[in-house]
Amino acid sequence: MVLNFELDKLTRDLKRIKPKRVLVQLPEGIKQNAMEIAKEIESLGIETIFSGETAWGGCSIAVQEAEALNVDLIVHFGHAKFIDSKFPILYIEVKDELDFEKLLKKSLLKLKKFKRIGLSYSIQHRHDIEKIKKFYEDNGKKIFLSSKIGHAAYDGHVVGCEYRGLKNIQGNVDCFVIIGNQFHSMGACLSVDKPVILIDVYNDDVREMKGIKEKIIKQRAISIEKLKEADNVGVIIEIKPGQRFGAPKFLIDKFKQQGKNVILITMNELTTDKIMNFYHIDAFIELACPRIAIDDFAKYGKPILTFKEALVALGLKSWEELLEEGIV
Repeated sequence: MVLNFELDKLTRDLKRIKPKRVLVQLPEGIKQNAMEIAKEIESLGIETIFSGETAWGGCSIAVQEAEALNVDLIVHFGHAKFIDSKFPILYIEVKDELDFEKLLKKSLLKLKKFKRIGLSYSIQHRHDIEKIKKFYEDNGKKIFLSSKIGHAAYDGHVVGCEYRGLKNIQGNVDCFVIIGNQFHSMGACLSVDKPVILIDVYNDDVREMKGIKEKIIKQRAISIEKLKEADNVGVIIEIKPGQRFGAPKFLIDKFKQQGKNVILITMNELTTDKIMNFYHIDAFIELACPRIAIDDFAKYGKPILTFKEALVALGLKSWEELLEEGIV
């Protein structure tokens, strides 16, 4: 695996924008490359500050940090544009340069019974997608890229919190192939009714996601039942502009009407330590990234639910409706 930080593009864009001071956001896996990136930016005479906070996605934009530090620009590595922002942001997507041939050949065994394939990728693999398409087409497959819709920046691009682009082509395909890692493929399998096959480029593996889907659905059903039984409920909101989902006041009013005690909590990032301090709360609803509740089920001692799952607990949405539209 070779990461291409597109430093030529970075330099061109910085020369065009001409900031005096920037805040750089790096995903966890590439924070070790901060020195290399700092040298490139500082060679242009630009003061550079690195955010030590987590940057899980393009939704995780450090606007509050940037304003507090009085920088001119946020340089956000590793993700595509997710939201519009009044604060200037430069997105550097980063290319993961890999040799896909071995994994693509391996995937043909899993895809033997499928003719029409829906194809999606995490942003680091966008530059290889035409070669991947050609490989499958040369092997008799018909390829449909997931639609550019919602927060997806390109056809075929998939983000972790929504899968409308995949749902949009679901009627045209026999299965979906996700190029990336388990994070995106897990969300995909919870959102569509067709088989989902992951080409896991980081673990050199190809696998179907069916078993994981069944396990997660059982976990979500348990969490909903625990919320129904809860006396004390915490509704969590995040202050990052790309991490706001659902309507907190609506939920609070509805749960109070059912006789529950409810408080509203703000967090910059939800962690086990922060949750532990609210030991009197029986269940939490988080209105930040829906994947927090789903992916980290085993991490927390208390049930944590999404906005849509809270609607099921309130009786405003049925369990069948939730499964039909997708848990994520």
